[in-house]
Amino acid sequence: MNGFTKYILRQLFVGMILVTTGLTCVIWLSQSLRFIEMIVNRGLSAGMFVYLTVLLLPNFLVLVLPIALFTVVVFVYSKLITDRELVVMRVAGLSQFSLAKPALILAMLVVGFGYILNLYLVPQSYTKFRNMQWDIRYNYGHILLREGSFNPVADGITVYVRQRTNDGQLQGLLVHDQRDKDKPFTLMAAKGAMVQTDEGARVIMFNGNRQSVDKKTNKMTILYFDHYVFDLAAGRETTAARYREPRERSIDELFNIRTVEPNMNEREYGKFIVEGHKRLISPLTSLGFTLIGLACLIASSFSRRTQTRQVVLAISIMVALQGGALGLDNLVAKQLDLVPLLYALVMAPIILGFTFMVLWQKRRPRSAQPVTA
Repeated sequence: MNGFTKYILRQLFVGMILVTTGLTCVIWLSQSLRFIEMIVNRGLSAGMFVYLTVLLLPNFLVLVLPIALFTVVVFVYSKLITDRELVVMRVAGLSQFSLAKPALILAMLVVGFGYILNLYLVPQSYTKFRNMQWDIRYNYGHILLREGSFNPVADGITVYVRQRTNDGQLQGLLVHDQRDKDKPFTLMAAKGAMVQTDEGARVIMFNGNRQSVDKKTNKMTILYFDHYVFDLAAGRETTAARYREPRERSIDELFNIRTVEPNMNEREYGKFIVEGHKRLISPLTSLGFTLIGLACLIASSFSRRTQTRQVVLAISIMVALQGGALGLDNLVAKQLDLVPLLYALVMAPIILGFTFMVLWQKRRPRSAQPVTA
């Protein structure tokens, strides 16, 4: 690796880290808003919040890396053209491939890391994230009962607490249960506590009463008690019933989903098959985007007058490919005979970009390649 390649590769690598970090933070911030309900109503700690968002990072990186690499390649090579550095290198006799070599090296590294993400890190991390999310939502031991507020702890159950003591006791309890629409009731107690048992969460209440109204006779019934145990987990779905999304499955499961889920309908089956093929081809998007940027920027005369036009062209092609990929995923999921189109969409920019970049200079005589100011 010569000095020129190391020089450009260093700029690309540093820029790649900065852009990837910035884009990841933006996506992380937008996605973290989904956890506001968990933080407010479920008592999610700061450590748990950070851990959940870290588990989502591989999913973010799969989307961010190709765009970040494209952005860095276009920016760095555009700057090199503006500073006339590539002009000097071309005059010195470097070929198109030699000029593009630093970007291609970084692109291949990103492709390799993309396969690590797609084949291992994404399914593993997303499975852990979904398990923890499910547990937080349906395990009442995570609930934080706020003082002086009506806390909707589950569908049909509202809990009010006047005060929480330092040792976990609840003072001034009110529980309204309307899971059975025909027989709602309200519990009130002087004090109590929430405990987690093997069968689920329980609220133990002392010195209170249970009130209910017969809808037919409109008569209220009051039952006074010294000790009452209210089951929060009654009628709840179990965690075993959780549906596993395509992103949680391994590559083997995705292509053999009929064996794992024999009762799956055709529409869902298509989503799993498309996810499997995307795992295999999506890392190559980074190489395709890199070649698009290189073909647009270095496969022409290095002129300040045409540079903006070439940058806009590269961005337009990249956006069109991204939009086409999103639309094609839904189409192929409904019609699996179109799966080859997924591979064609990824391979086309790689083949055409490399061909255009390398062969463009050979199509023009050297004298026809002026270096313009």
